[in-house]
Amino acid sequence: MKYISFISSFLIAAALTLPFFILSCAALTVSADSAVLYEPVTGTFLYEKNATTRRGMASTTKIMTALIAIETGNLSRQITVPPEAVGIEGSSVYLKEGETLTLEDLLYALLLQSANDAAVAIACAVGGSTEEFCDLMNRKVTELGLSDTHFDNPHGLDSPDHYTTAADLARIAAYALEHPVFREIVSTKKRVIYLPMENASRVLVNHNKLLRLYDDSIGVKTGFTRRCGRCLVGAAERDGLSLITVTLDAPNDWNDHISLFDYGFSSMESRVLAEPYSFRYTMPVIGGDKPTVTIANTEQVRAVLPRTAVSPTPEVRMQHLLTAPLRSGEVVGTVLYWVNGHVVASDSLVVTEPVERGRK
Repeated sequence: MKYISFISSFLIAAALTLPFFILSCAALTVSADSAVLYEPVTGTFLYEKNATTRRGMASTTKIMTALIAIETGNLSRQITVPPEAVGIEGSSVYLKEGETLTLEDLLYALLLQSANDAAVAIACAVGGSTEEFCDLMNRKVTELGLSDTHFDNPHGLDSPDHYTTAADLARIAAYALEHPVFREIVSTKKRVIYLPMENASRVLVNHNKLLRLYDDSIGVKTGFTRRCGRCLVGAAERDGLSLITVTLDAPNDWNDHISLFDYGFSSMESRVLAEPYSFRYTMPVIGGDKPTVTIANTEQVRAVLPRTAVSPTPEVRMQHLLTAPLRSGEVVGTVLYWVNGHVVASDSLVVTEPVERGRK
């Protein structure tokens, strides 16, 4: 199945990937007050516990902070640390007023060390102020169609106007993971950055122990305040299947996420439905410099399905008469894959070589 961005899949899920299956998770228990297991390709929540209850998110806030910075900033940009970023309570890399670091280094400090001072430095540089930066964060919330999230700061320290839900946070993480830079940073276990005013380097060690505890983990972000409790967003990939886990106020968060991942990978799979050129047809062409043309699917087709699901049934839909000119790669048909009356995947049939108009 062709890759679909988070926003697109979120909007068309009902039409293309409407969940048609029910999984039994009666034996699955987690310590978190709120938790979800999310499969982002179909937009399916495989497990939910108080998934839409508004709660504080602590430093998982920094997923959105990084996302805004990556989308609007130049990673090699030199950022001078403003006075507002110095001495912020909580996790810190002890930035000093006037020192200059790249945006990239500040992002590593933000996501690995969970540095609150880096969050403020980024916000002031990218947004002009923390208030204007929060406006950017909340605009992104609206763009993603989320109704239970609001950001009041870029770091996650407690505020009554700073909240999300486990479900919203999973969707934010899914969108952020579409950015290669974000994926690279949150999957990094250790990074060295240079602190120029100290003429020294600092080793950043990722707070996310899932990277060491779970072989398939690729991130994402930890968080903690006394009011919010232990918060954690995780992500893992195995054999083409991606899963996102969120726990909010979880006394035993590492084990919660391991249990959720194990359940998801044992229940679901990313199944190959067709290889490139599995569907190949020779079609007549009207008015062309050649009488026929070959059309085919040119990509591997996958679908995320329960392991117990029956094999999808393909349905080919295509034009029966093609008229020149035709471009190589032009879409002239579709293959839909059906299970129990639902389309679980689709792919295009395309022209494999150009056809010009014939001479009269």
